[in-house]
Amino acid sequence: MNSFSAKLGVIGLSLLLPACMVGPDYRRPQTVAPAAFKHQEGWSIAAPADDIPKGEWWKRYGDAELNQLVARLNNSNLTLAQYEAQYRQAFALAQSARGALWPQLNATLGKTRAGQGAGSSTSSQAVQVSGIRTTYNAALNASWEIDIWGRLRRTLEANRASAEASLATLAAMRLSMQSELVQNYLQLRVMDQQKRLLTETADTYRRVVQLTESQYKRGVVASADVAAATTQLKNTEAELVDLVWQRAQLENAIAVLIGEAPANFSLAEADTMPQLPAVPAAVPSQLLERRPDVAAAERSVMAANANIGVAKSAYYPSLTLSATGGYRSRTFDDWMTMPNRYWSVGPQLAMTLFNGLQNKYNVVQAEASYDAAVAGYRQTVLTAFQEVEDYLVALHTLGEEATLREESVAAARKALRQYTNQYRVGLIGFLDVVTAQTTALNSERTLLTLQQSRLISSVQLIAALGGGWDGLPIQNK
Repeated sequence: MNSFSAKLGVIGLSLLLPACMVGPDYRRPQTVAPAAFKHQEGWSIAAPADDIPKGEWWKRYGDAELNQLVARLNNSNLTLAQYEAQYRQAFALAQSARGALWPQLNATLGKTRAGQGAGSSTSSQAVQVSGIRTTYNAALNASWEIDIWGRLRRTLEANRASAEASLATLAAMRLSMQSELVQNYLQLRVMDQQKRLLTETADTYRRVVQLTESQYKRGVVASADVAAATTQLKNTEAELVDLVWQRAQLENAIAVLIGEAPANFSLAEADTMPQLPAVPAAVPSQLLERRPDVAAAERSVMAANANIGVAKSAYYPSLTLSATGGYRSRTFDDWMTMPNRYWSVGPQLAMTLFNGLQNKYNVVQAEASYDAAVAGYRQTVLTAFQEVEDYLVALHTLGEEATLREESVAAARKALRQYTNQYRVGLIGFLDVVTAQTTALNSERTLLTLQQSRLISSVQLIAALGGGWDGLPIQNK
């Protein structure tokens, strides 16, 4: 009865001791966060919420082909496949650490042959007799490390945070790949519009060359006018050729992003451009907190914090309960019989007494790693605020500039028509027409470049907000 009471006491002690864990409990590091963004009203500070669904933000551009490409990227991008495999590794490591909290049970079954020397010796000779013994053994071994100081739980906490950080990193990489694909696609479609503009301009210039050649033959204009018109045409045709390799590079980049060989992939030209999404007039700050890179950085801090506890637990002894039972015999026939059974049970307390200050500097290293993770987290948050500010002001400024550029294009077209009509009737020289043509073409191309900048900035803003603003109350412009 006394033995049974002692066992109950050990079990009770083992259940009470795990309530203690060395090392600091995690608290989110403080960051320098503004109360509002300079270039957007309606912002306020909010807690991280990276697990909120982001939605298919790329569909805001209203392009069916773009939607299909992003779907292929999500399924076939090789970089994402690498990060997904890394997450599975981190998740498996966390699950393995969880298993260490439970008792371990092992079974052994074996046969051994052993010899032991025996005999006598004299000053002149030695007589050695060798005896060989066969032993059959079957045993069941159970052991359980009582997590008194929280080493196993801190290890689980660190591995679980690392797995969550890996998952957030996967989400951040997916968002980055999606953003890169959408930007490449938008640039390619703008390039299609530039090609259309240059093709139409080249056709116009050919007619102008024909006109000047006809007038030159009639003696109305000098040969310099023909040369000037031909120069305009050839320069435009050269720019058309230059667009070919630029478009091919974008096409190849898209192919790699969707896991396709560039030689097997092509995109047909389109007559229209994707639409520019309407940017909300008031976007709550919860959107910024959904950024997966911010979440990954914070969870890295959580893992580093838990590793401090793991390092500090090395200062304390470990308690392991173990039990073994089985059968051992020198003959196979009576192996599994009651006389040959054996068992043992008891606790084991182990502690490192000296290891050359390794424990001390392991703690110092863990604390330094935590400080580095905190600094990285804070830098990630500051960078996130900077990116949102940059893209908000970019979209705001580019929107105002677009209005002026459209007015400039309209004025340039009107001036070109007037100069062309005046040239036809001989009121002005061809140099004035060339100047008007150059101004009109440059205005058109500048407007297209501006439209591209607005589209790209919208993608960058969506990515900076963690993947759009779906799922939250917003007010559109």
